[in-house]
This record gives sequence, structure tokens and C-alpha cells, in this order.
Amino acid sequence: MAETRVRADASPDVELLALGNTTFPRLLLGHAAARPDAVALREKEYGIWQALTWAELKAEVELLAAGLAAQGFGRGQNLTLIGENRPRMYAGILAAQVLGGIPVPLYQDAVAAEMVYVFQNAEVAFAIVEDQEQVDKLLQVRESAPLLAHIYYDDPRGLRGYDDPALTSYEALLEIGRAHLAANPGFLEAEIAKGTPDDVAAMFYTSGTTGNPKGVLHGHRNLITMAAVASQLEHLTPDEDVLAYLPIAWIGQNIFSYAQWLATGFTVNCPESAATVTADMREIGPTYYFAPPRVLEAMLTQVTIRMEDAAAIKRKMFAYFMNVARDVGERLLQHDASVSLLERIKYRLGDICVYGPLRNALGMSRVRVAYTAGEAIGPDLFVFYRSLGINLKQLYGSTETAVFVCIQPDGQVKSDTVGPAVRGVEVRTAESGEVLIRSPGLLREYYKNPAATAEVKDADGWYHTGDAGFLDRDGHLKIIDRAKDVGKIGGTHLFAPKYIENKLKFFPYIKEAVAFGDGRDRAMVMVNIDFEACGNYAERRNIPYAGYVDLAGRDEVIALVKDCVEKVNADLAADEMMTASQIHRFLVLHKELDADDGELTRTRKVRRGFIAEKYEILIKALYEGEKSCFIETQVRFEDGRTGKVSADLRIEDTKVFESGAAVKAA
Repeated sequence: MAETRVRADASPDVELLALGNTTFPRLLLGHAAARPDAVALREKEYGIWQALTWAELKAEVELLAAGLAAQGFGRGQNLTLIGENRPRMYAGILAAQVLGGIPVPLYQDAVAAEMVYVFQNAEVAFAIVEDQEQVDKLLQVRESAPLLAHIYYDDPRGLRGYDDPALTSYEALLEIGRAHLAANPGFLEAEIAKGTPDDVAAMFYTSGTTGNPKGVLHGHRNLITMAAVASQLEHLTPDEDVLAYLPIAWIGQNIFSYAQWLATGFTVNCPESAATVTADMREIGPTYYFAPPRVLEAMLTQVTIRMEDAAAIKRKMFAYFMNVARDVGERLLQHDASVSLLERIKYRLGDICVYGPLRNALGMSRVRVAYTAGEAIGPDLFVFYRSLGINLKQLYGSTETAVFVCIQPDGQVKSDTVGPAVRGVEVRTAESGEVLIRSPGLLREYYKNPAATAEVKDADGWYHTGDAGFLDRDGHLKIIDRAKDVGKIGGTHLFAPKYIENKLKFFPYIKEAVAFGDGRDRAMVMVNIDFEACGNYAERRNIPYAGYVDLAGRDEVIALVKDCVEKVNADLAADEMMTASQIHRFLVLHKELDADDGELTRTRKVRRGFIAEKYEILIKALYEGEKSCFIETQVRFEDGRTGKVSADLRIEDTKVFESGAAVKAA
């Protein structure tokens, strides 16, 4: 029998159904009426934070919706939005929903060729983009997607010489809307009244790890219901500040900075650019924060680099108090009564000397609730942030489930689980170990793809996640890996590559790792170094290098990575289930894995099958005992040009430990 654990409050009650009994435009009207002068959005421009109130946002959405209607956009049509987080992008999403249209946000860093499929599949005729870079892409896309007839741009810089009839500035669109409103009084309210909670609210394209991306359709009801459930769980209020710095095309950013924003009425802050996110975060001091593991890994790398450059006394103080934090910090967050007075005093001293300044440097001084999701996080990384007194919690969900499936409640946080199911959600595991979900937040369907919908959503309403996991005795879900990636090593032992990779990425010198071992007798790994961390390491030791390829091949850097790998092996040896997965050999790749080269998705998930095929020669060399392997690889540069990079990669053997030997080895 499949193991089944369902929350006692999983059945949809009247209150739960009522949470989603509205639409996003109606929520906008409610905030504008109740709190017209409260700040809805802030955007940092030219170093100054500009505020937009709920009343001002309503007025802009009204003009924008009227302009789009005058241009022929209407119910059931798709509107693409491409750009960084900007108030005008949020207004564009709302305007499309006012008219009964479907906003389709896309990744701003995607190249034109990646966008072609979406424009063809969604039959997009209207697009709102941020700047010249995105305009250039869409003019290129239009050659393969001729239905694209209207491109509205926000930033006019660099576009003065463009005379394509498809192009219209955002300001000109607002003027068209102003004229339309003059001829149609009461336009906004009349259009919003036509909408229902069961209308499609948005379409999010999946990352396309194994093929073409699929358009996931979500209704107003399921997005708002799940946003409200999570907001209630965390007691979110209109006083929260959120930093919107992740791509709007990713449903995680959308649910936190759009669905919960409108459900709760807090303030969303848009940073000036990707380069200023850290500084902008310190200025805003968000109270509610979300970061995927890759962002938390990057922050930890910066902390490590700064401490390596610090004076000896500071390094010693940091090491001492971080040991205290690992012993005490998590227990204090869990309100553990067993923490002694002496431990509390030590932790308080550490908070004054180390943890407080560090939280401030990370921009997390005011964080009340922080989430991580989107990818499995290593337990070491998770514990590090919680030990600093940051209430970081894991949640579990996906594009198809409107994100919120499981959340770790305060006082019930475990480093190796993602918590119990939230209100209204049922979770069970199939006999194969696959996690199944039934929830008010499930996708309606995949756009124009009934076969794919039937494949993941069965007749009883259970969504088949493709993740392997199990429920512990407390009803907390533990995710092992993607079901298709979990295998056997040595014929009988569990092999979960993501678990190994996350342990490696905890070290600041390792940015990415890809583990292999399913169906084999030993585990091998390919590693990307973190160029900044390893570069800093090299400079402090006067090790010369001429770039990434040169640095990745330096003896000292390879030795540094080897030390990290062997520490992971020591950890794995202590886990009876994972001891067979110790890494026997590794190599350092000559280039960073890149989404532009097809090796990662736009959300930086490893495309394991693609990598295995592309680097087959390296995997073969690892398993055949070669000491080195020459490889030449084509790469794509940011400007679209291609080139080749080659290197003779060294392959290193590593020390493995007997089961249970980790403590001794450490």
C-alpha cells in the first residue's frame, strides 16, 4: 500500500473556499479604496526610492487597460511581459487581468531563440517589454512568430532610430488609454465586473528541463487561495516589506511579490538593478524574504571571502562565535527550554559581536520570516542561516501547485524536511515513492497540451510531482531528489545526486557540481569552481592566473576542491544510507555551466541528461581511470556570439572512508 498522510483540515471548508472567491483586479480596487495613500510599490531609480500608492497604481492600471483595449486586446488573449521587476510590469499584469486576458511573463535573460517556441505556442500578439535589449529580441522573434503585432516598451533609451510600426512607447499607450477612458466612463469597474474567480489569471512556462517548456494555466481562485493560506500561516500584515529581485517569469517570485502582495496589501520594493540588489536590500530591510538556495550560497561565499580578508583576531572571533551559533542558535529559534543561561549569554555576546553585524551586512536585520525553495538546499547551508537567528524555513511546491504545498511552521523546523502540508492540501506517496498532491492550488491544465495534463493529473485530482520522498512520523515531507534522478549505486544502495551536490556547494569554492553514479559501482563528480571565491584565495597567496580556465586548472585550486570533496566523503560515510555514494574521483570543469549553453535551466537547475550527453567523454574518462582528458567546448557569449574553449582537464582520485568513520576523519 502507498503511504498516505493527510492533514486533518485538508477538506475544503467554507472559509478556505471563500479565500479565493475574488480576482486580482478586485483586490486592487479594495486596497485603493481602503488605503489609497499607502505605498503599494517602490522602485529605486537613479539612487532614489520612488513610491507608488495604491490609488496611483489603480489609476495607472486603468489607463493601461484602456490603452490595451483600444489596441484590440481582450478576453482570452495572451500578453507577454519581459523585463526586470518594475512597477510597470506589475501594472501590465493587472491590466491584462482587468480585460480578462492572460499575462505570460518570460525570463528577461532568455535569448530570442528560446522565446520563439513560447510566442508560437501561446499565439502572442501583444507584449510589454522593459528596454531596447528586449525589443531587439522580439523583433528577431517576430520573424518566426508573425502574430506578434504590438510591442510596448518602457525605457526609450536607444530606440530613437527605430521606426517599426509594431513599436509603441509605454507613455504613448497610456495616452491612448486616456482618450479611450474619456469616451468610455466607468470602463475599469465595468471590465473588472466581467471577471470571475475561475478565469485564467496567468500562464507560467516551465523551465523545460527535458524538452519544450509547458504553459501552466492558473486561475485567480487557486493562486489567491494559496497566497492567502500562506499569509495567514505566517501572520503577514500590510506592514511587511518585500524585495522583488527574482525573475517575474518564475512563479516563486510571482506568488510572493504579486499574489501575496495583492492578497495581503504589503509593500513590494523593486531594486535598481541586479548589481545593486545587496545594497538595496540593506536599505529596505525586508521583513518577509524569499531566496532560492543559489542566492543563499552566493551570500555565504561573500561572507567567507570577507572573513578570509579580515584580521586574525576577527577571524578567530568569527570562528568561535559561529561554533556557539551552531550549538545554540537553532535551539533558540525553536524555543528550546534546555538552552542554559551560560549558553544564552554566549549567544547574546555573539549576537552583539558577529551575528547582528552579519545580518545587517546581508540586509536581514528586519527579516521576520524567510523562505527557501525552488531547489533542494543542503542541510549545512540551512543550519548556517538559522544559527544566525534568521527564521529561515523551507517550503515545497512547484509551478503546477501554486508554490505552497508544505511549509515548516515555527517551532517545527527540521533541516532535512520541508514541513507538513498547509491547510487544504493533501500529500501522499505512491508505492514507487513518488510524491502525490491534491490541492486548491493545482494547475487547471497545461496550455494546449491535454496529453501532458493527463500524464501529471489523474482522474481523482492527484498531481504526480515527479519527486521522490516520504513522510516522517510527524507528517513532515522529506524530498530525496527528482524521482527520475534517484537510482542505485553498487546494485543495492540509494543514489541521490542532488543530496551530494548540495553538500559540495556548501563550500564557498564550489559553485556547481554534477554527480554521477546511478547504475554504476562508484560515484564521480564534475565541479564548477566559484570564480570570485577561488580568485580571492589565489590572490591572497600570490598565485597568478589569466582567467577562469587557467584558475580552474591550477594545482592549488584543484587541491582546494579535493579537500572539500573529501570532507563531503567523511560526512557521507556517517550516513548508512549514503555511505556508498562517496565520491571516488572528480574533475574541475574548464567552463561554468550556463543556461545560454543549455546546461542549466533559467532557474539554474542542472539539465542532468543534457550534461551527461554533452560531456560523455569526461564521464568515460572518470570511470575508465584516466588521469586527464582533453575537451573542446562551444560556448555562447552574452552578445550572442559563439566561440570555443578547450583545456586538458586533470582527474583526481579522492580518499573514501569506511562507514561510520566520519567523526574520526573530520
